[in-house]
Amino acid sequence: MWHGDSLLEKLYNEAVNQHQADSGRELRNERRPKLKAALREVIGQFESNPGHVVKLLERVQCDGYVRERVELSATPELTFAAYVLIPDHAEGPLPGVLAIHGHGYGSREIVGLLKDGSPDEAEPGIHQHFAVQLVKRGMVVIAPDVIGFGERRLLADLELDPNAPSSCYNLSTQLMMLGKTLTGLRVTEALKAYNYLASRREVNADRIGVMGFSGGGLIGYVTSVLEARIRATVLTGFTNTVKDSIFAVHHCIDNYTPGLLVHAELPELIGLIAPRPLFLESGERDPIFPVAGFRKAAAEIKSIYEEEGAGDKLETDVFPGAHEISGRLSYNWLKRTLSAD
Repeated sequence: MWHGDSLLEKLYNEAVNQHQADSGRELRNERRPKLKAALREVIGQFESNPGHVVKLLERVQCDGYVRERVELSATPELTFAAYVLIPDHAEGPLPGVLAIHGHGYGSREIVGLLKDGSPDEAEPGIHQHFAVQLVKRGMVVIAPDVIGFGERRLLADLELDPNAPSSCYNLSTQLMMLGKTLTGLRVTEALKAYNYLASRREVNADRIGVMGFSGGGLIGYVTSVLEARIRATVLTGFTNTVKDSIFAVHHCIDNYTPGLLVHAELPELIGLIAPRPLFLESGERDPIFPVAGFRKAAAEIKSIYEEEGAGDKLETDVFPGAHEISGRLSYNWLKRTLSAD
């Protein structure tokens, strides 16, 4: 057996068998905190930047809402922009949403703008301008620019290719060599955006949710696991098993976290969000997060929610589409869940 296939299968099966053995041996209230700590450790830690002063970059009146752009910083030597969408005539603190985009040209893709910042009047792409969909349902939305995309690509990559689609490869590999991960950096910035949103006078800090698409789903689930104050989570175009998606399909390197599978498979890690409300959405024809893997993962997550006495807090939707956002049920679910007493 020269090719290594059987070795990889053996190692995966050994890891999953160890997860099952550990789960059977440990009490649930012991295992879950251990997994949260392990997740935090494997993604790596970043120094905070508490002294940074938020800058308002622009404020634009749109159709039914105001769009601000602010500059934030989560770690020294690095700032990032985020759009904040605020419904017109907002009365009293409103529910808030941290909206996290996937691969593409950045947060502009989910707030209805083109790469150059001009209005996108065409039919929306796979992101469906979902931040706009949320603000028009009466929620304050923050959409941070995820590092590695759009305006946040590395200068070194742009010098080689001005049209480079992302900087995921160089960011991931160099951070891994330093004992950190790109997921860790992206989650650190997502948590900063969450805390800024919670500080806004228009927002009810006790009613903030997260919605992430594709790679934004990866950032979103880890952020929700690590920040217990997040009230509800929507993951779309992401939920699956490592075996059926990450190992079976050629993915961007930013999906790989060294040592993660030693601790748990992806469904158990997503299940750490329980007992808080969770909505899982997937397209029937998604080629990179296949629907069979989605259904398998959703069934495992459902079992976790039922063990936590929160079976009614989990909802799923398989829609007739590909790798894209639907929102046909999830948008209103998120508004309803964040508004409920």
